Amino acid sequence: MTDLTELTAAQLVNGYRKGDFSPVDVTRSALERAERIQPELNAFVRLTGEEALEQARRAEERWRRGEPGGRLDGVPVTVKDILLTRGHPTLRGSRAVSPDGPWDEDAPSVARLREHGAVFIGKTTTPEYGWKGVTDSPLSGVTRNPHDPSRTAGGSSGGAGAAVARGAGPLALGTDGGGSVRIPASFCGIFGLKPTYGRVPLYPASAFGTLAHVGPMTRDAADAALMLDVIGTPDARDWSALGPAPGAYTDALAEGVRGLRVAYSPSLGGQVSVRPAVARAVRRGVERLAELGAYVTETDPDFTDPVDAFHTLWFSGAARVVQHLRAGQRELLDPGLRDVVGAGARYSALDYLAAVDVRMELGRRMGRFHEAYDLLVTPTLPVTAFEAGAEVPKGSGHRRWTGWTPFTYPFNLTQQPAATVPVGSDGDGLPIGLQLVAARHRDDLVLRAAHALYETGVPDAAHESGTPASPPDSPTPAGS
Repeated sequence: MTDLTELTAAQLVNGYRKGDFSPVDVTRSALERAERIQPELNAFVRLTGEEALEQARRAEERWRRGEPGGRLDGVPVTVKDILLTRGHPTLRGSRAVSPDGPWDEDAPSVARLREHGAVFIGKTTTPEYGWKGVTDSPLSGVTRNPHDPSRTAGGSSGGAGAAVARGAGPLALGTDGGGSVRIPASFCGIFGLKPTYGRVPLYPASAFGTLAHVGPMTRDAADAALMLDVIGTPDARDWSALGPAPGAYTDALAEGVRGLRVAYSPSLGGQVSVRPAVARAVRRGVERLAELGAYVTETDPDFTDPVDAFHTLWFSGAARVVQHLRAGQRELLDPGLRDVVGAGARYSALDYLAAVDVRMELGRRMGRFHEAYDLLVTPTLPVTAFEAGAEVPKGSGHRRWTGWTPFTYPFNLTQQPAATVPVGSDGDGLPIGLQLVAARHRDDLVLRAAHALYETGVPDAAHESGTPASPPDSPTPAGS
């Protein structure tokens, strides 16, 4: 018997088409898995069991008639509790948000999934307002890693990463303002894509401005391409949204990497200290790209760490997002969030505009860099998952989460597409991610390269299977 929680979205749709199983069977299996993992991992703030089963029954009837309602009809999906979902509170990980509503509108990405028949099984955990790179909050507690529950799942889309890794739905919507899709995807051993800014519309507008992206978190790159084809369409509520994509991302996958010019930067020119196990795994991934026909050059993009500019923009956004709260409500906030809110409130308009200048210069440098190279490859993170409930690794000397995420936030500043692919694991069985970055609007190149790695697999010195060790109750990643 096939374990339905092990199948990708593409496999589910194919199975529905052939009548091998039904959306009700799949949704029931996903909900059972979600309920089983919740006490251990705390991936969800809310499960929507009866509503999801009713959506699945309607999808089942459409498939029975041979009239599917869309490209994801009957496929279970989870939504990060940052994105509006009609009929359910979106509390953003905060005790300061009233659950009263009304909750009568979908975010654009949620609306597109609903239009294509997706089944919403629950809302996933986030730190308060998505402010940091791990997932814990005063409202919902600590979210844990599916490979080792004593470790963090990463964040801020940590619940989404844990859910997908453990089979509670093959598709998840996450948000990424400084790495918040890629960090948990890397720590949990799944695929995560931050598309070009504006490719996936966002409403309401984020207080963090144009740093904030919406992206898919999935079992593999093929599912992410399918999901992006659905959610990456314009929405009039987002004035900064891009126009229609130039073509279907699923159609681009088969083009592979032969002939692509790949720049491999193992440490951003020595600026980042990377753990040896991470460095080895990423290098093996780069070697596989070369074996598949890419032209690989070890070189670095020409920029210094833009963390100060990022902090100015990010902390200012945090101050803005809680500006409406009364003094008593502010006492309910995560203490770390209160700290960055205080810092953000002290910046002047000139400080903010100076950070924008740094951002524009970084974007110019990366634009020129991609005239010579189609893709940039780096580690996604210099470390693997550390202890749950901590913002930074113990003994690291870092004060804020940006200290251990130097490969992710620069590409929020530049708005480039960036994805993480699992390429191995360390000696403790914790997943390692390789990051792929392309020029703005070239999401297709990121997906092509990621798909090629999934199709062929990357040898893993720590595990003979060739892929990161799978957590209990979870499928082995595609491409093994």
